[in-house]
Amino acid sequence: MAPSRAMPIGSMRCLNKDAMRPLRSLPSPRATKSKIRGAASPYPHNLPTITRRYASTAQGIAIDSRSLVTRLKNLFLGTAIGASLFLGYLYITDTRAGVHQWVVVPSIRWFYDDAEDAHEASTKALKALYEFGLHPRERGNQDKADDLTVEVFGHTLRNPIGISAGLDKHAEIPTALLGLGPSVVEVGGATPFPQDGNPKPRVFRLPSQRALINRYGLNSEGADSMAMRLRQRVREYAYAAGYGMDEVAERRILDGEAGVPPGSLVDGKLMAVQVAKNKFTPDNDIEAIKNDYVYCVDALARYADIIVVNVSSPNTPGLRDLQRTEPLRNILTAVVEAAKRIDRKTSPAVMVKVSPDEDSEEQVAGIVDAVWASGVDGVIVGNTTKRRHDLIPEGYTLPNKEAAALLEQGGYSGPQLFERTVSLVKRYRRLLDEGLDVDSGKPSGVPKPSESSEPKLSEGPVRQSSTIPAKGTSTADKIEATIQRDVANLKSATPEAEAESKSQPLLRLPARNSLSSPATHSPNDLPALSSSSHLDQLSSSDRDTPAPMTSTSTSQTSPTLSSSLTSSRSPTSPRSAPSSSSTAKPKVIFCTGGITNGKQLLEVQQAGAQLGMIYTHLVYGGVGVISRMKAEMREEISRQKNL
Repeated sequence: MAPSRAMPIGSMRCLNKDAMRPLRSLPSPRATKSKIRGAASPYPHNLPTITRRYASTAQGIAIDSRSLVTRLKNLFLGTAIGASLFLGYLYITDTRAGVHQWVVVPSIRWFYDDAEDAHEASTKALKALYEFGLHPRERGNQDKADDLTVEVFGHTLRNPIGISAGLDKHAEIPTALLGLGPSVVEVGGATPFPQDGNPKPRVFRLPSQRALINRYGLNSEGADSMAMRLRQRVREYAYAAGYGMDEVAERRILDGEAGVPPGSLVDGKLMAVQVAKNKFTPDNDIEAIKNDYVYCVDALARYADIIVVNVSSPNTPGLRDLQRTEPLRNILTAVVEAAKRIDRKTSPAVMVKVSPDEDSEEQVAGIVDAVWASGVDGVIVGNTTKRRHDLIPEGYTLPNKEAAALLEQGGYSGPQLFERTVSLVKRYRRLLDEGLDVDSGKPSGVPKPSESSEPKLSEGPVRQSSTIPAKGTSTADKIEATIQRDVANLKSATPEAEAESKSQPLLRLPARNSLSSPATHSPNDLPALSSSSHLDQLSSSDRDTPAPMTSTSTSQTSPTLSSSLTSSRSPTSPRSAPSSSSTAKPKVIFCTGGITNGKQLLEVQQAGAQLGMIYTHLVYGGVGVISRMKAEMREEISRQKNL
């Protein structure tokens, strides 16, 4: 074995350097930084290199699976959020949602201590929500069963519920209010010129009684401002329906080409516009007052289904004095004539709104007389009351703030008025129907029992006699009874009557049925309606032969006599209703005052009103009260059927 040869120390040093060179190939971090800052490195092969490691197939599948799960989670989350928003939208915009009654109303009352501020904020909010399609509305077509329909002015309304004026004073949200479910919405009142009303504060709450006291004083932006707003509403409807947005399109909608009422623009619903006089119009100038009402009618009647004449606001000095028979007759006659002149194929109906405080027999009879004399189509019975007795339950003590509010001047509205309002509706229904033979559709022509027997023209509508001749009475006796009845309505032969008859002469009887002895009359003869002249026209057999009696009116004697009696009434006679060529229709009654539930609505209908209107209950109960009242009506009807 050969001995190992020792290597020189220098050679080992060289060998070690060569062996260690690969370990020193990677530069230190400090050297790398210095090279980057300085010139380019002379050893580019010494820079670090990045190596890539490709994933295996199994790892790729796992990553894709995790990505798919994440996407599904995101999709589910997005769908859940979208569904929640959609369901929340359906809930919030449904009038039946409890949040409107239990959250919205208390919140508004908490944020706004002043009732008028709360009212204005609510109106603005509802208007803004409607513009974005987020307004509350009645969902589910609750009127599809047609079990609550009512006929009013030739329209079949979906239900007997309306919203009184005052909630939408300037006609800003009529469509949004119609969406809450009523069949009639009354906007206004409008005055010819803008007026601010009474100083603030002028609205006060009594929450414990769910009542309000207001003395607005008919604050209005003016009839022209309201007309512009309503015209824009009609044109927007015409544009949406494909008719265009110009004046021609407006006329087509107002003339009924769209198949909807020109006021409400909703099938089965109507819109009423309330008009009134300005506060500064002199109370003793009846012509100026008439001009106020006529001005409003000329401006607004084209866009209304019903014109409501307000003569019952307790907050405008002198307004309620217009409910006396003579001034009321003049105002209503002028309004009816103005409504017939509007540039539209159909004229709006005209109603008068009367006060619950004018409730004496004489006052009610005078209003009824004016209604028949003027040709008004109906009466809205009820408004706020100035009375304060019998409003608070006996033994109940109001909180101090409410007790102070009760002493404020203004009109009171609340549930406590219901019994009084229903009683008043019954009286108006009875008095209005007494002047109409419903079976024949003609006015009965009988004097009021309360009138004296002194011959004079009736101050009011002619009503049915309370005494009907017994069966078996001869035709002559029956005629004599009708003659005595009608003579009581004639003026005595005085110089004043003669002067008046020159412009409105009495109608003479037709010629007798005998050619050999024609009848002649002179101005100095006895009154045209005399018993002798009528009896002479009967044969001897007819004078003593009993005639069968009908169950309608004693005025049904002969066609000739009936027509002469009808036409002999003076044109200024209050209830000189239609002649034989036309028919008188029963007057429509709307009721407002204290209605809070469906059972009370049925009571109102049974009392003789076609429709009940609400205001204060809507303020306290929220936008869902109309839907709830419909449900209560159906429940009560079902309960009564099962009894």
